[in-house]
Amino acid sequence: MEWIRELFHWVEALAETPYATWSLAAVSFAESSFFPVPPDALLIALCVGEPDRAYWFAFVCSVASVLGGMAGYGIGLVGGRPILQRLFNAERVEKVRSYYDRYNAWAVGIAGLTPLPYKLFTVSGGAFQINFKVFVIASIVSRTLRFFLVAALMRWLGESAKIFIEEHLGWLTMAFVILLVIGFWSVGRKARTAAEG
Repeated sequence: MEWIRELFHWVEALAETPYATWSLAAVSFAESSFFPVPPDALLIALCVGEPDRAYWFAFVCSVASVLGGMAGYGIGLVGGRPILQRLFNAERVEKVRSYYDRYNAWAVGIAGLTPLPYKLFTVSGGAFQINFKVFVIASIVSRTLRFFLVAALMRWLGESAKIFIEEHLGWLTMAFVILLVIGFWSVGRKARTAAEG
């Protein structure tokens, strides 16, 4: 967990540079296809530092993330399963394939909103050749909703939210995972109920 904290602080430090907005776009793009740290850390730092521009930062983050997701889709389309198997373990790849079988675009939407590694879903979206238009629409909706929500929270809560996140990063990560499991369980249950009915 310590390496996550160190990467979090490194990304956050980019907010102090003159190229902060470009850094946000680059991190957001990269995270959608290969980079391990979500852009939220930098987005939070920028929104707290310049609350009047919070929604502009959310917009930059969203656009770059969707474009990065499209690049991830292209990587998966060209390289297919061999790339997935090199980047992720076979169990994870199989789990994502089963999500696509069950939920199609909803899998991308869920990944875009949650702490699930979004890159896993973008690369696998190309590898499993899901409908590209549906993929892009799900990415736009989920990533925009996520980053604008972060921006709105930062405008409302300010510096106190940033401090809270830094102090409780480990617990927050675990809470997100628990909520994610509950979310997938409830979606799966509803899907099974609908199929039986």
